[in-house]
Amino acid sequence: MVEKQRTSIQSYRDLKVWQRAMDMTVRTYEITRRFPAEEQYGLVSQMRRAAASVPANIAEGQARRSPKEFLQMLGIARGSLAELETFVSLSERLGLIGSEIGGSVLEECAEINRMINGLMRALSNRQ
Repeated sequence: MVEKQRTSIQSYRDLKVWQRAMDMTVRTYEITRRFPAEEQYGLVSQMRRAAASVPANIAEGQARRSPKEFLQMLGIARGSLAELETFVSLSERLGLIGSEIGGSVLEECAEINRMINGLMRALSNRQ
């Protein structure tokens, strides 16, 4: 008989969605370094805060160990992702980033959103 090996999540760091969200956050910081100085306290600050909030809320939710609280924090992470998408689209419209970079970030956000939705479905099925 072949046993199916289960992957055990010991920490939020084991979650692929957290890892992807961290990569997206680093990328957001790199992209916003090129923004004009006048945006330092505007879009740069808002984009970085929204991006960093995604993995932070995933981590906080997983650390609470309650599926209901985890679901709530994943919902907040999804909201921060929507904020970032809005700021990326605005940055494109203002000519601060090109459509290639903007489109790439939006694709990354969409993939992370799908991952969050999948995790939310899995947690909902446990309740």
